[in-house]
Amino acid sequence: MKSININSIYICIFSFSILISCNNTPSEKVAEVESNETAHEDIVALTSAQSQNAGIELGHIEKKQISGTIKVNGVLDVPPQQLVSISVPLGGFLKNTTLLQGSRVKKGQVIATIENLDFIQIQQDYLEAKSQLELAKVDYERQQELAKENVNSQKVLQQAKSNYTIWEAKHNALREKLRVINIDAKSVEDGNIRSSINLYSPIEGYVTQVNVNIGKYVNPTDVLFEIVDTEHLHAELIVFEKDVPRLRIGQKLRFTLANETKERMATVYLIGREISTDRTIRIHCHIDEEDKEFLPGMYLTGLVETGSTQVPALPDDAIISYQGKKYIFIASEEKEENHESSDPTQGDPHNEESKNFRMVEIETSNSELGFTEVSVPDSIGNSAVVIKGAYVLLSKMKNSEEEGGHAH
Repeated sequence: MKSININSIYICIFSFSILISCNNTPSEKVAEVESNETAHEDIVALTSAQSQNAGIELGHIEKKQISGTIKVNGVLDVPPQQLVSISVPLGGFLKNTTLLQGSRVKKGQVIATIENLDFIQIQQDYLEAKSQLELAKVDYERQQELAKENVNSQKVLQQAKSNYTIWEAKHNALREKLRVINIDAKSVEDGNIRSSINLYSPIEGYVTQVNVNIGKYVNPTDVLFEIVDTEHLHAELIVFEKDVPRLRIGQKLRFTLANETKERMATVYLIGREISTDRTIRIHCHIDEEDKEFLPGMYLTGLVETGSTQVPALPDDAIISYQGKKYIFIASEEKEENHESSDPTQGDPHNEESKNFRMVEIETSNSELGFTEVSVPDSIGNSAVVIKGAYVLLSKMKNSEEEGGHAH
């Protein structure tokens, strides 16, 4: 009985081991297959005959002389000296204006009339100061003559001089105030007292803002109008920090405006010296041919020409676009034997050595004369690159994936 029990135990253990083995094997095989599928999803294999039929040619990354450019965005802008904000030196009511947005004005043209009773007071104070100054001057000159004859004291002479100096300062200050508010002092001296003043345009250009209406009271801090001289707009561009070392004053900019296809030229004039929080700088370019139809704020895109340099490059045919990214195929060192035929002696064309090609993501830059500047992973090293037939490999790879298998 004891022997029978021991045998029964051995049988149970053996059966349990077989059961565990059966349960584990499929899972391990599935995991292994999935791992192989993932590892080879970027690889496609072709036999020598298939490579020849597909026109596959191999080459290497070469150094090429390619003219460099920097892609930029920006706007047409106005230099500060060509954008004028019109305000009044003293507050008042807007009595008259004919300006509208887009109106063209000439330098010195009357653009508005401001009315305020305080203007009358300033003119009155000026006339009083002028009269008192004349009296003080006469008195001072008389005291000087008396002092020469020792008729008056030195104290009286000093008082006369002080009075004359005070009225001279008041007269000059009020005269300057009249000039600032565009009232002619000589006209006031002739008795022409005004309650309103004219505002004149300091430049020739176009009105871009009208912030007032007739009858509105305006303060000295209010901006009534903005006038822009569009004769000499410049291009203000945004350049990323990584491209700054390639910029030089005098480089050419080829740009187009958002509303046209005509290519225009400009020259880099100033390079900013401050990097913004978004890691960009601003550069200013003078437009080679001015256009009166230009408007401040027009959006533009362009290329700054940075000159020719030796860079790693590949033929354009070697680079493929897929799902918004750039790729190349490199020849893998791994090779496979295809054993689809059950009889290796039959000379089946499938029973020949295959070569693997691996798809690798890259970055591209400037292109010229059929070559494109590339940046590739260091792991590629000096591997051979497919320079012709790359799209055939991509097509085969994607067809194999759709059929449910990998590229083999």
